[in-house]
Amino acid sequence: MKAVSRVHITPHMHWDREWYFTTEESRILLINNMEEILTRLETDPEYRFYVLDGQTAVLEDYFAIKPENHERVKALVQAGKLIVGPWYTQTDTMVVSGESIVRNLMYGMRDCLSFGEPMKIGYLPDSFSMSSQLPHIFNGFGITRAMFWRGCSERHGTDKTEFLWQSNDGSEVAAQVLPLGYAIGKYLPEDEAGLRKRLDSYFTVLENASVTKDILLPNGHDQMPLQQNIFQVMAKLREIYPQREFVMSRFEEVFERIEASRERLATLKGEFNDGKYMRVHRTISSTRMDIKIAHAEIENKIVNILEPLAAIAWSLGFEYHHGLLEKMWKEILKNHAHDSIGCCCSDKVHQEIMTRFILADDMAENLVRFYMRKIVDNMPVQHADADKLTFFNLLPYPREEVINTTIRIRAQQFSLMDEQGQPVEYFIRAAREIDPGLVDRQIVHYGNYDPFMEYDIQLCRPLPAMGYCTLHIHANQAGQQRQAAAQPAELLENEYYRIALNANGTLDITDKQSGYLYQQVLQLEDGSDDGDEYDYSPSREEWLIYSTQRAVATSIKHEAWQSIATLELRMALPANLQQRAERRSDGYLDVQCQVTLAHNSRRIDIEMWLDNQADDHRVRVLIPTPFASESVLADNQFGCITRPVDDPAMAVWQQEGWKEAPIPVWQLMNFAALHDDLHGMALFTEGLREFEIVGERRDTFALTLFRSVGVLGKEELLLRPGRPSGIKLPTPDSQMRGRLHCRFSLFGFAGDPHQAGVMQQARAYVTPVRCYNKIPFDAMKLNLAAFRTPLHFSLLSMPESGPVLSVLKKAEDADALIIRVYNPSEQVSIGGALTLAAPAQEWLETGMDEQPLPQQGIAKGDFTTLAPCQSKTFRFIR
Repeated sequence: MKAVSRVHITPHMHWDREWYFTTEESRILLINNMEEILTRLETDPEYRFYVLDGQTAVLEDYFAIKPENHERVKALVQAGKLIVGPWYTQTDTMVVSGESIVRNLMYGMRDCLSFGEPMKIGYLPDSFSMSSQLPHIFNGFGITRAMFWRGCSERHGTDKTEFLWQSNDGSEVAAQVLPLGYAIGKYLPEDEAGLRKRLDSYFTVLENASVTKDILLPNGHDQMPLQQNIFQVMAKLREIYPQREFVMSRFEEVFERIEASRERLATLKGEFNDGKYMRVHRTISSTRMDIKIAHAEIENKIVNILEPLAAIAWSLGFEYHHGLLEKMWKEILKNHAHDSIGCCCSDKVHQEIMTRFILADDMAENLVRFYMRKIVDNMPVQHADADKLTFFNLLPYPREEVINTTIRIRAQQFSLMDEQGQPVEYFIRAAREIDPGLVDRQIVHYGNYDPFMEYDIQLCRPLPAMGYCTLHIHANQAGQQRQAAAQPAELLENEYYRIALNANGTLDITDKQSGYLYQQVLQLEDGSDDGDEYDYSPSREEWLIYSTQRAVATSIKHEAWQSIATLELRMALPANLQQRAERRSDGYLDVQCQVTLAHNSRRIDIEMWLDNQADDHRVRVLIPTPFASESVLADNQFGCITRPVDDPAMAVWQQEGWKEAPIPVWQLMNFAALHDDLHGMALFTEGLREFEIVGERRDTFALTLFRSVGVLGKEELLLRPGRPSGIKLPTPDSQMRGRLHCRFSLFGFAGDPHQAGVMQQARAYVTPVRCYNKIPFDAMKLNLAAFRTPLHFSLLSMPESGPVLSVLKKAEDADALIIRVYNPSEQVSIGGALTLAAPAQEWLETGMDEQPLPQQGIAKGDFTTLAPCQSKTFRFIR
């Protein structure tokens, strides 16, 4: 009799390094479980496979305690019995950036190769949603298979669990969905009644949904030890289900069957984030917004600032510190697992997560300053008595913008000169006297107590592409100081905008080029949050409160090259859900908002300092536009995605029994945009990665600033009925009491957002000019190099529109530079070119793993054609 199906039993464990328990608690279990796994694989030839959850951080944690077992693990990996990789940690795919996902795979696969071959499957059994760009990223590492659980429904184009999944550029993987999750074979009972109760309904679901009739019964669960009696269980399964074949296998065997049935598979595109059959926690992007903001800041600092700066320094002759970079990358990648970056954890674990980000940021910031110092210290001395002020532009095109920086000098006045000896205008924003011991303790040690002055200055300079330029600071010389600009006291205005402050604390913005008026911008909306760390959910006694109902203090300050408006208010809020139901307000939210308009900028930059003293609520900022919309554009990893502003399933989700409501709340990386055929408005953010389009005309951004909840998991939410997600553990820190700093920006544009370079401008927003002030004193001494660095330098340049730079770094295993660029458009293929300051001796296209691709035939610096949402990676030797 031909079998109804072939059931693949794959022993595995899903290893959450941390969740409601800490990493150290899970490590103790890991030490115990690993010994059982290794011994069984070594001593039982019938026990052929064990999947170590697809992440090498598990091994890193293990070897920190058991380094003597390295060779045991290596022998089992090389024998094909212990299956490791390809990830460093099982990453979230909707909140973290493309470069973070790439580094996760890169470091994970490199770790694997020290033992043997990695599992070449994009294995994400518990991440909450799947980015549309994952096939493209997987293909960049030679991975053509993907396995995941969450986010699928028949709305994507098939009701089958096997299909071909493509990114916009045509990258493709064979996908195997785990429709009932990764743990349906956990703790399998040995008796017939127990097995039938567990599996009869499972087999029906799995077989009906399978194209190949090769179905998966993963034998494992969270922190689950090896099931010792699995062969007795399999014998009982064969006895009671004779119409099915049961085998112990690896996941690769299932994919071989899928790939053999390719012609019968549907081809799907897009992201998977439907919560119809499993929870995807769409609003987890706003849980613990302090952690989310810290995460985005360190991502951007490493990729946008540190790595290109290190590449410039290496090109000039200094060491590229791969080891330091890998250490800080791995520190933040530990935080990228779905529970960790989702922030659905205990308060103690959240403290550990934030500590890792603080540590990584400290490492990154100090290495940034080290590289700037090495470059500037080794410049020629043109003026023996002059200090230096060097500006680093880490974008691949020239820029001219307002720069606010600080210099230290032992003088009551100073002048700035450019490299040609011409005076440079500047504006003093503030000045203060500082103790010389703060500059270099040796000064005071030798009895010199003369104070230093610290000046906050502002200037506007043209900067070279991907490089730097230098000014000279002359002490005790009268400088060319610029006065504050004469502007109306009640307006912010430049050639692009006229911004009026309303009495209710909002802005009316006139786009002078399009004529559009944006009214009542920056109104704050406060509503209830009866949800948990996984999901926002309003209370059944909702009461919306708006900042425009309160008195607002406003002021405007005009400086030389920018104007700043400050708004301050206190919103009286319910202290908790009970007070909201009773319409009482004993809590509050203090808000200080600073709106900055530079005189030559199309950006309106906004910073907010929030002091929250209320529980169980969500705060959003509203940005109305003239653009009634059915869809909204946002960036994701190496591209963009257009999403609907309404989900028709919201009308039927309860009748259809969805696991959670499909509310149209979406993620962004750095921007979202609404537009018509002629003009548009883009919203830039750093760390605020959740938004919705609201209003009767669907024309208003609602950007989540934070949400406040007090429990890890809760049952029977209005938007997520049924059991709790996670466990019902109190998490008072997630109420977000206290201060939070966040920032975002508005950018008006003309025409198509991609032709207008919106993606490039979004990257510029999170890539500030970095400045280094060299003075004759420093507490940390360094010797000079054997060579000199130029006062002015540009490594490379690209056009300001077209392909977008994703990364510039030194190659991991070659004396060459790596550059990755991508096409942000979803519809149009584009070409581009890069100009090097010194011609490349070798120019090769590589995968994301930095290994050269076959059939090289590209011109040096030519990106050829980039398909929609395609990235390409190149290696060049200068």
